[in-house]
Amino acid sequence: MFKKILIANRGEIALRIIQACRELSIRTVAVFSTADRDSLHVTYADEDVCIGPGPSAHSYLNISAIISAAEITGAEAVHPGYGFLAENAGFADALRECKIKWIGPSPDSIRLMGDKSRARKTAREAGIPVLPGSQEALSSADEARALASRVGYPVILKASAGGGGRGMRIVHGPEELEQQLQTASEEAAVAFGDGSIYLEKYLVEPRHIEFQILGDRYGNVIHLGERECSIQRRHQKLLEEAPSSALTPELRLSMGEAAVRLARHVGYQNAGTIEFLLERTGSFYFMEMNTRIQVEHPVTEMVTGVDLVKEQLRLAWGEKLTIRSGLQARGHAIECRINAEHPETFRPSPGKVETFHPPGGPGVRVDTHVYEDYVIPPFYDSLVAKLIVHAADRPEAIRRMERALDFFVIEGIDTSIPLHREIVRDDRFRRGDVSTRFMERFRPQKSAPKLVGV
Repeated sequence: MFKKILIANRGEIALRIIQACRELSIRTVAVFSTADRDSLHVTYADEDVCIGPGPSAHSYLNISAIISAAEITGAEAVHPGYGFLAENAGFADALRECKIKWIGPSPDSIRLMGDKSRARKTAREAGIPVLPGSQEALSSADEARALASRVGYPVILKASAGGGGRGMRIVHGPEELEQQLQTASEEAAVAFGDGSIYLEKYLVEPRHIEFQILGDRYGNVIHLGERECSIQRRHQKLLEEAPSSALTPELRLSMGEAAVRLARHVGYQNAGTIEFLLERTGSFYFMEMNTRIQVEHPVTEMVTGVDLVKEQLRLAWGEKLTIRSGLQARGHAIECRINAEHPETFRPSPGKVETFHPPGGPGVRVDTHVYEDYVIPPFYDSLVAKLIVHAADRPEAIRRMERALDFFVIEGIDTSIPLHREIVRDDRFRRGDVSTRFMERFRPQKSAPKLVGV
């Protein structure tokens, strides 16, 4: 096993990786910006290296600084976490050239499945259903208009090179297509350095279901069940759960087999996620693949008992998979993403945390890097904690989450805790009647754009 790895990330995911490494007796190196000097991942790592000032372009996205830190400290491998450079094939290539292991899939897999239009083409080749849309990235507004006319409005424009809601626009008619295409392309270019856009048919009220994948270098690929990720705001997830209340055993088997088939088709190694859109009719369509660990991986860990970060490390070292595919979910898990933002306006709320009292008790887990007197910097994603609960069934998990949210106290900044309390108390959520448009119908003002960004 590795003796020392560098974690090319920050916040709760960096701390989560350190925890897994401690249990495997792996020493860790934290990199940090000047804004994160007092972060817990710096405190708990065995070594730490400052790689630049606060803005991520000058620190967590600075490939040369990160590789220099790995070389100086003698790290054998780099774990990218999620976000930042986690799906950057060039970074993985650069590490390999420096004889440093990459804890993730091959650069070729990242390029193939990270490019959304190429991923759609690959899914079709593997016999996985995809939504009608462009075969390749769009070359012009005229091509977009002709294609949208064929597949029928509404359509959705998506960045080929990334996700997280950036470079994504829903178009309801031809009169708005050209402007939305330009806006999506500009946003994608800023976020991912690639302004290419593809188009597909937009489903009005689907569910967003994703399957957790693991693959080793010996050709073995498994899935560890699904996660329901339908509750989103502006295409960014707010709450996830496992298993999904929408899947019958037959549908779960069919979707799981499709996910494994696609991952095996591309020779996928390490952890990844195959994402589908599911219609009420039971028809499902490949949406995209995330070639990294997901923010919401704890819900799968809670219902399967598998430590996904440890599995990433073992697979990167070259061990063979020993877990069987499609483990039976034990009980039900729910995760709420607690963000530092106003629950009504979604205005980001960086600043000093004056009180921090996380909940506890049976079946409650909190993944966080925040503590009392910690100052949340304005440069990064607003996620400050992930609150995860596990119980025997979904109704008990909902009640447990409601209790945990009531006991979660964060003062000094605004957080999304009040919003999550409302969601878990909503009758439609409790019935499992959710879709990707849940938030629009839940409270229309909750879907208003952020007033400012970070």
